[in-house]
Amino acid sequence: MLASPRSKAVIWIVAASLLGLRSAAAQEAPASRLHSPSADVPPEWLTKAERTEFRETPRYAETIAFSKRLASASEWIDYRAFGTSPEGRELPLLVASTDGTFAPDAVRASGKYVVMIQNCIHAGECAGKDASLMLLRDIAVTKTRAGLLENCVLVVLPVFSVDGHERFSPYSRMNQNGPDAMGWRVTSRNLNLNRDYMKADATEMRAWLRLFNAWQPHFFFDNHTTDGGDWQYDVTYAAETHGVAAPQVAAWLNDALMPRLARDLTADGHVPMIFFDLVDSKDPTKGIRSGGFGPRYSTGYATIRNRAAMLVETHMLKPYRTRVISNYNIMLHVIETLNRDKGTLRKAIVDADADTIRAGKSFDPGRRLPVAVTRTDESDPITFKGFAYKRELSEVSGTVRISYDNTNPIDIETTWSHGTKVSKEVTPPLAYIIPPQWTEVIDLIRDHGLRTTTLAEPTTLDVESFRFTDVSFPSRPYESRFQARVTSEPIKEQRTFPAGSVLVPLDQPGAKVAVHLLEPDAPDSLLSWGFFNAIFEQKEYGEHYVLEALARQMLAADLELRDEFVQKVRTDRAFASNARARLHFFYQRSPYWDDRKDVYPVGRVTSPIEGKLAP
Repeated sequence: MLASPRSKAVIWIVAASLLGLRSAAAQEAPASRLHSPSADVPPEWLTKAERTEFRETPRYAETIAFSKRLASASEWIDYRAFGTSPEGRELPLLVASTDGTFAPDAVRASGKYVVMIQNCIHAGECAGKDASLMLLRDIAVTKTRAGLLENCVLVVLPVFSVDGHERFSPYSRMNQNGPDAMGWRVTSRNLNLNRDYMKADATEMRAWLRLFNAWQPHFFFDNHTTDGGDWQYDVTYAAETHGVAAPQVAAWLNDALMPRLARDLTADGHVPMIFFDLVDSKDPTKGIRSGGFGPRYSTGYATIRNRAAMLVETHMLKPYRTRVISNYNIMLHVIETLNRDKGTLRKAIVDADADTIRAGKSFDPGRRLPVAVTRTDESDPITFKGFAYKRELSEVSGTVRISYDNTNPIDIETTWSHGTKVSKEVTPPLAYIIPPQWTEVIDLIRDHGLRTTTLAEPTTLDVESFRFTDVSFPSRPYESRFQARVTSEPIKEQRTFPAGSVLVPLDQPGAKVAVHLLEPDAPDSLLSWGFFNAIFEQKEYGEHYVLEALARQMLAADLELRDEFVQKVRTDRAFASNARARLHFFYQRSPYWDDRKDVYPVGRVTSPIEGKLAP
């Protein structure tokens, strides 16, 4: 019997855990056991991290200078900018290709894998930047890793959050063990780019979307450094294989990549593990847990684009040298796997895109598309590679604190919860239709690379949509936005849409992105992110003395309404004692009420539209 994706994950990570057994002496100083890529590098080609014995990471200008020097020294490297930050800095990009082909269309036509490597989305987490510069140097200058470009082209973002990178300080990340100084977690607008992939509020993210659309990478890395507790694992990573992922791509990750990656990293001297957090941050015996990421995050976004993606999290408390080398090695081994791959991943992506297009060509009321997953309580026993720790009551915080002894590695028999289940699914329409006045939404849809058409003339359509009740908002913003909390009630109605209204058909590879953006119940929908908050505002109103007269007319004319009002006064004390609410009762039931308030302006089209689209 074929193993399920979940059981396969258990098999390869338990194997990695067993292979990762180490003696106490070996665990004490993993950095001293790991081979440094810089061992045979000419001194003039050492990166700043290497030259300073990994005490320092280069500033933005130094990073750009080294990147440009790589491009000048090798015909395999091309340097360019893919945008400009709010503070006026170039967003740097390095492309590595052996045949002088650096244009996205030409690279795709070559049949090589496109691997996108993203660093410093959280600019203080800079191990990936230094590892990427070392890897490109070893590919194109020393040629010790030249084979990595045999069947791959690398598209490398040395620093994504460039303005955050230059908020440079020894005090940026108090949880992190080096380098001496580093960048800040968020952009100059205080936006966390790794929550921005769907709403794309950041200038940097709009540029990134254009970059992703142009290159359409087969494999995507997002390099980070953890927060969390202390343990022996020096590198953790995750690939999205849950219910939202294309099954063909998930199968490739589970079968072709993950088992070998765990073995290769262990053979290098690393102690690898799937990315996790503690169930109880102050008690490792209560277990660990892992789970999928939604599309507001980098790997979740790549997943709904039918791409293979990997989150890399080097461990914050390990020496910086260890973190950089572990990041280097994980990229090395994944790219080696892609170079050996005989087109299996490419076929998986082509098939996934074809399935997405095919499903969007007709409306099936029985089709369900997952838009969210949640963790389950299922767990497996695991030997957790931790450190000795002590729990005691703190006189400072007044609660239990935990302190670790990282000179004393221990095994902790506990459990690992890593199952997921689909928690939200929707029935996709044939297309969505957006009235032309919602320009911010339409611009964003197009920035995501989605194909659109427009109505050539005003058109009356039967559509599905939603009316919202129980509308509320948090007291504080999250990522600069007040997220709407609503209860959605499906409705069917006939609407006339103006000329210029935008249709988003779902017979296209990015259809899942459209669904996640435009289905209001999807966790990262534009409705949820506050793009439609204006529909929840009442703009017209009636004066009390006018409403008093209207209410009396309505009571006299409608006995059922009178009975409903009397019953509500009798049974609802808050209503009975609120004069404004009592008058509002009649206003809402009158012809003067705004029947578009709390109604979603986007329509779900389930039947073909003939002959009314702009050419």
